[in-house]
Amino acid sequence: MTNGDFDALVLEEGPEGLVASVRRLRPADLPAGDVLVRVSHSGLNYKDAMILKGLGRLVRRYPHVAGVDLAGTVVESGDTRFRPGDAVLLTGWRVGETHWGGYAQMARVRADWLVPLPEDLTPRGAMAIGTAGFTAMLAVQALEDHGLAPGNGEVLVTGASGGLGGIAVALLARLGHTVAAVTGRPENAGYLEALGASRVVDRSEFAEPPAKPLLSERWAGCIDAVGGDPLAHLLAEMRYGSSVAACGLAAGTALRTTMLPFLLRGVKLLGIDSVMCPRDTRLATWNRLTSLLPSELLDAITTEIGLDGLVDHANRLLEGKVRGRVVVTL
Repeated sequence: MTNGDFDALVLEEGPEGLVASVRRLRPADLPAGDVLVRVSHSGLNYKDAMILKGLGRLVRRYPHVAGVDLAGTVVESGDTRFRPGDAVLLTGWRVGETHWGGYAQMARVRADWLVPLPEDLTPRGAMAIGTAGFTAMLAVQALEDHGLAPGNGEVLVTGASGGLGGIAVALLARLGHTVAAVTGRPENAGYLEALGASRVVDRSEFAEPPAKPLLSERWAGCIDAVGGDPLAHLLAEMRYGSSVAACGLAAGTALRTTMLPFLLRGVKLLGIDSVMCPRDTRLATWNRLTSLLPSELLDAITTEIGLDGLVDHANRLLEGKVRGRVVVTL
């Protein structure tokens, strides 16, 4: 950056659809906000990939800067909670959707959306966790709040090769749970076992809705990052009184199930949304993530790219060809 100019990946509408290009902008181009942040790192999530490809109408106004999370250093602040030089991070609050996000070297945001970077976490490490890991931690905590404890039985994680699923596997294993990891890519078995999975299950077992409303009881808990028919199938296999933390819709929003898992087995379906998360919960969750995920593990699950690699990696992510987390270095 020179003379206040900075690079950003800008999305614009063209005659044949969205066009993404790296452009030079100035701070005056940014939307309104309390705090100006010099962004050093962002991440690539499934939602980011959808936005970059114009799927799901998640963004309705262009030009736009995507990126649903960011980490960096405060440059200017109109809020007494933050001072120039403070290290901060941001996930959620529709940043990267209704407000310009992290795929730029500068971002201007509301102070309420920011949290201080935990002392033992680097900006790169924060984005290796990112929205995916933050959501995974919320899901783990929701299961704990509803009675899941080590020794209860096997916990299932779907979409385990992705960023959210992989971090969920690691978190559950480090907390002492026995984890079964679901993936459609058998070549990732060794990777998932290294994260802590006790075994790997092929996703073909969950490809269709269940043949009966209730099947044999198998799972003491579940973190589902897929949705759709796989969610309907695993609901029929949940043990009595167990819970499913649902936090992904890659397989669709439709849910072809019955009331029987909920009425006859007392299964609880817990919706996890990391966007509108209270500040106290957000701070506590980030501090717990920092204590549970060592830098060596984060390095092992992370691929690092620049702005010029985002569109290609977004395509690969939507095709299910990206393993773990992708950190964008700005």
